[in-house]
Amino acid sequence: MDDNYTGIEPSPLGWMSNNSHSHHPLEPRSHKSHQHNDMLPSTSVLLIIIPIIIIILLIAISLLIVMLKRIQSAKRNGINSSKSKSVIKNSNCMFIAHSTINIHSSPDVKGGCLPGHGGSSGMPQTKLRGVQVFTYKQLEMSTDKFSDANVIGNGGYGVVYRAVLTDGTVAAIKVLQREGKQWERSFRLEVDLLSRLHSPYLVELLGYCADQHHRLLIFDYMPNGSLQQHLHNPNKQTKNSLNWGVRLRIALDCARALEYLHEHTTPSVIHRDFKCSNVLLDQNFRAKVSDFGLAKIGSDKMNGLISTRVLGTTGYLAPEYASTGKLTTKSDVYSYGVVLLELLTGRVPIDTKRPPGEHVLVSWALPRLTNREKVVEMVDPTLQGQYTKKDLIQVAAIAAMCVQTEADYRPLMTDVVQSLVPLAKAYSSACPANTFRCNQTASPRS
Repeated sequence: MDDNYTGIEPSPLGWMSNNSHSHHPLEPRSHKSHQHNDMLPSTSVLLIIIPIIIIILLIAISLLIVMLKRIQSAKRNGINSSKSKSVIKNSNCMFIAHSTINIHSSPDVKGGCLPGHGGSSGMPQTKLRGVQVFTYKQLEMSTDKFSDANVIGNGGYGVVYRAVLTDGTVAAIKVLQREGKQWERSFRLEVDLLSRLHSPYLVELLGYCADQHHRLLIFDYMPNGSLQQHLHNPNKQTKNSLNWGVRLRIALDCARALEYLHEHTTPSVIHRDFKCSNVLLDQNFRAKVSDFGLAKIGSDKMNGLISTRVLGTTGYLAPEYASTGKLTTKSDVYSYGVVLLELLTGRVPIDTKRPPGEHVLVSWALPRLTNREKVVEMVDPTLQGQYTKKDLIQVAAIAAMCVQTEADYRPLMTDVVQSLVPLAKAYSSACPANTFRCNQTASPRS
C-alpha cells in the first residue's frame, strides 16, 4: 500500500491537479470559491438595476396615461371647436370674436380682464376680428363730448348716444353709469356673449371701452329706435308708424331671435330681460333684440332649471320665475307673449291709470284672447282695422299660449316661429320689395 494513501478517493479533478506539478490537490476548491465571489457583484448589480427598471416602467406608464388623456381631451376640444369657433384668451386678456352658435363655457368672467384697462387715450383703436376696443377719448370725440344733442336713449343702465366713428360708421354708444360688481359682471357678460353670438336678429356689437373706470358698449345704430318708443310714446306723430304687417314682421323677428338663443346655441342662452324697450328697429323696421346684461347660460340638464336671483322688469317676469327664482327658456317665452300682447293692444304691461281689472295686461287680456268677439275689442285702435280677423285670431292664440301660467303649457320658440311665418309671409308678398310700410286695409270681419 502506498504510504501517501489517505483513505480518500481522489476525484478526477484531483488527479488532474496531481498531474500538474505546480498546483496543490485542493486547488479545485479554490476555483469554486473564485466563481462564487464572481457571482456576488452580478447579484448586487441586478438588485440595483431591477428597481430602476421598475421605476422607469412606472414612469413610462404614467406618461402614457397622461398622453392618452390629453389626446382624448384634444379630440373633445376638436369636436367642440368645430361647433364653436369662439375663444377667449384670458392669458393676454384679449377677446377673439368669431361667428358661433355654440357656447361651452360660462361667460361670467371672474378674475379676468378686459383690454383697455388703464389704456392711454393716445393709443390707436385695436380691431379684434370684428369687435373693436376703443379708448374713452376716441368715443368722447365721436359723440361731440357726449353732447345732449346726441342722446337717443336713457334708462336704468345709463345713457345711449348717437356717434360717428373715425371710419364714418354711425353707431350707438351705451354708457354704463352704475358701479359695483353686478354692473361690472353685466358689462363683461354682454361683451362676451355678443362677441360670440351672431344672428341677423340680434343687435351687433361693434366694440367696447373699458378705459379706467369707464364702461361703454358700441352697437350698430338702429335708426328707428326701440319698439317701446313707437308703441307707447304719448307724443307719437304718426298713428300708423307700426301697421299690422310691420307688427307681424317684428313679432317674427323677435321670435327668431329667441329661437336662436334657446335652440341654436349649446347650452341655450336665456335673455331674462326680453321686453319692448330691448327690441330695436332698423331703417326697414326689422327688429333686433338687444341688452344681454342679465342673460343667463342655460343648463344642460333635462329639466333645464336654473336657480338664480330674480332680475328683470316687472310685468314681463314669468310667474314661476318671479315666485321661486327657477329660470328656464320658458321664462323668455312668457316675456315674449307679453310683448306680443303689446303689439296687439298697444297697452303697457302694467298701467295703474286704467280702470280696476285692467292694470295688469296679461290678467286683463288672457280671458279675451280666446273669445272671437272680445279679441277684436282689445286691438290697438291705431291699427284702424288693418288686419284680417283670421290673422288676428291666430296671433291672439299664440299670445295666449305664451303667457300661460304653467310653463309646461307654453310653446317652444320654434313653434312660435312656424306659426308666424305664413302670416308674415302673406303680408310681405302683398308689399313692395324691401319695405314694410305699405298699408293693407281689411275689415276685421273679413
